[in-house]
Amino acid sequence: MLLLVPLPAQNFPSSLVVRRLRAFSVCAIVIPLGFATIASWHVAPAAGNVATPLPSPGLSQSSPAPTAAPASSVSATPQNAPSTVSPGVLNTVVLDAAHGGTDPGARGTGGIRESEVVLQFAAQVRHALEAQGFQVVQTRSGDENPSFDDRSQMANAQRGAVFVTLHISSTGLPGTARVYVEPDDLPPITDPSGLIPWDQAQSPFLGLSRKFGDLVQGFLSQRFKGSPSDAQTASVRQLRTTAAPAIAVEISSVSVEKREDLDRMGPGVADAIARGVVAFKPSYVVPSIAPPQSLAPTLAPNGAPPTAKPPAPATPPASKPASRGVRP
Repeated sequence: MLLLVPLPAQNFPSSLVVRRLRAFSVCAIVIPLGFATIASWHVAPAAGNVATPLPSPGLSQSSPAPTAAPASSVSATPQNAPSTVSPGVLNTVVLDAAHGGTDPGARGTGGIRESEVVLQFAAQVRHALEAQGFQVVQTRSGDENPSFDDRSQMANAQRGAVFVTLHISSTGLPGTARVYVEPDDLPPITDPSGLIPWDQAQSPFLGLSRKFGDLVQGFLSQRFKGSPSDAQTASVRQLRTTAAPAIAVEISSVSVEKREDLDRMGPGVADAIARGVVAFKPSYVVPSIAPPQSLAPTLAPNGAPPTAKPPAPATPPASKPASRGVRP
């Protein structure tokens, strides 16, 4: 089941990010990704006017100093992350089995739980992708529930990657599959520094995501009668903070009488996604959105920002209301 969210009208972070960091001072994190740099402005209530850099993605956010990640967090450089990649060449797929842990997702009357089915599907998709020579990074491989931002951090730490999140719908024609991409109406990136706000990370990749989604949907429609021939658009929470071509694949549905009806779709879904990635590979490019050299230091080997002292905070744009406490 997809979590749909309204797109923000202005350049301040999503409510989720604000909620998760409401105990902190105003902080900024800059994540280099290939030739792109993503900035996330995190807001806290009346804690002073000092801006401090957050720890590297995947590290504990309990203090400004880098510490080991808590057990419940997801590292931006998981054990199954590729050790060698070629920038600008598609060689990695970040595979996200939605929900998990205390969040079962959609549930059917027969006891079907979305979080369990998509984890099984993810294993089949991974096998199909690896058979095509791709390296696969999974946001979860067991019954845990990484946050939306943890999942995005894992995807944004990769180079030469696409992102696929798997879902099972609560309604819809059983035996069909749909691909969703973000609508092409995200605010344009106007920051003169070239930084991309965290909640607009998908913006430079909208065209690539659409092409990728149409290819995968085409293969799904060949496999599953009644499925649309083109990708659909929807404001999916997990996609908009991902700085890579990104799609959501939703299978219908948990309303089937028997779990086996969904299980039989697994091989076809895996084959369609793998074929779609192969077909998309020649079209993969890194959008040309490089910021000034002084704001784009070399990416550390583990995918985290370098340890060098970050540049001094810039004056916040006038369009960001002071009442939100947003400042770089």
